[in-house]
Amino acid sequence: MFPEWMEGAPTPFSSVLVANRGEIAVRVIMAVKEAGLRAIAVYSDSDSNALHVEMADDAVHLTGNSLTENYLNSEAIILAAKSSGAQAIHPGYGFLSERADFARDVANAGIIWIGPSPEAIETMGDKISARSRMIESGVPVIPGDEIAIPDGSDHMGALATVAARVGYPLLLKASAGGGGKGMRVVHEPKMLRTEYEAAAREASAAFGDGTVYVERLLTGARHIEIQVLADKHGNCIHLNERDCSLQRRHQKVIEEAPSTAVSNDLRKSMGESAVMAAMAVDYIGAGTVELLLSPNGQYYFLEMNTRLQVEHPVTEMITGVDLVQKQLEIASGMTLGISQDSVGINGHSIEARIYAEDAKRGFLPSIGTLGVWIPPSGPGIRLDSGVRQGDLVTVDFDPMLAKLIVHAPDRKSAIRRMDNALSSFVALGVTTNIGFLRNALLHPSFTSGSITTDFLDSTPISEFDPKYTDPKIIVSIAASAKRLGLDKSANTLSSSDMDDHSGHSGDPFRTLSRRFP
Repeated sequence: MFPEWMEGAPTPFSSVLVANRGEIAVRVIMAVKEAGLRAIAVYSDSDSNALHVEMADDAVHLTGNSLTENYLNSEAIILAAKSSGAQAIHPGYGFLSERADFARDVANAGIIWIGPSPEAIETMGDKISARSRMIESGVPVIPGDEIAIPDGSDHMGALATVAARVGYPLLLKASAGGGGKGMRVVHEPKMLRTEYEAAAREASAAFGDGTVYVERLLTGARHIEIQVLADKHGNCIHLNERDCSLQRRHQKVIEEAPSTAVSNDLRKSMGESAVMAAMAVDYIGAGTVELLLSPNGQYYFLEMNTRLQVEHPVTEMITGVDLVQKQLEIASGMTLGISQDSVGINGHSIEARIYAEDAKRGFLPSIGTLGVWIPPSGPGIRLDSGVRQGDLVTVDFDPMLAKLIVHAPDRKSAIRRMDNALSSFVALGVTTNIGFLRNALLHPSFTSGSITTDFLDSTPISEFDPKYTDPKIIVSIAASAKRLGLDKSANTLSSSDMDDHSGHSGDPFRTLSRRFP
């Protein structure tokens, strides 16, 4: 039984297996169910009680203790789809989402693939071939030279020659994959060998391909993303930009839309280039063209992510377009139903990634049980998360717990709303980066809109030390006070009985049912 909105679609389907876990699995499952479709989850042993399993209409267990045995096992995923009666597969992001062979195997199994063609994934997944295709299509690319260095080859002579031609500082990048993995900055020749070997090792472990290439390092640049949507009928549009410049070691921390660095004319030009990039590979579905914006206003193609991005909610918030719903519609063969002229910008949106990690200890992952998990709520606040109170946080998976997204009429209001939301976020049992996020958000460089990609890595961590009392300390004091019978709610103090500090935002005598800073 197909939902009403899918009537007349060339390739309708009624059930979707979500080949992922965590917050993106929850996000997609919610969209699938809202679309009137049957949602099927997959899970490993450690995820047997996970939120995405609970939310799905059905779930299939994946055996094996390692990722290669379960979430990265394409054969097991396809068997799970067949056994559950799933007619389509949504890969989310990460795991198998950008594996061309997986997309091809899904299609060969007679299952609808909710994503671009294997050929598009292959072309854009290899940064060297993607760069070549962009040059052919007239999309600006980062200046410099390039060379493919297969892992394990006799490479240092050729590498040194190209590095000297490109000039220092330079960037070594994994040809396959993304997410900041397999990337190393080289400031001087004596570091070339060490950084190359580290990049190749990381790329090989993450993507099964240790090939790296050389690119000129652009300093003081902004990281701008253009969201694109394309259907099977030759229609392709962009949904404006996201600014992802606040990043640590090439990993994004806070994203926002629109960008303070992008004018209307620049937005139009960047959007047109992104559409050209997508059409150069006959792209289908939702994708993101990543660009670097130099201080002189020139932009360059960085890469294309052939999947849904982690930060897609900020685009949804300012455009009103549900990207997952659009992915479902496109996969069914429907047209976009949106023209470029109809895409506007409504207000401002910011996303902060909540991680179980300790900023003061080099952002080491934190493990434990989420004893208290009280996310913020209210107008203009959205939380995408795959955890809830009582869940165990382990080192088995990425330490991201949630994405906190806010929307407001303008950027200043969005910053205030995000800070207020972060201040009321209570997460106990693991160390989180919430304090770090608040201080990064309120740093003058961010509030002024002048953040560049090298900001966090070039700024001492001491600048992001909490300027307020740690919420965990406040909650602990409040709990102790309550046990001692000192809970203010149990007393009837007049204003004259209260000292100068009573009732302030960090008052330790507020109960656990109240809001904490």
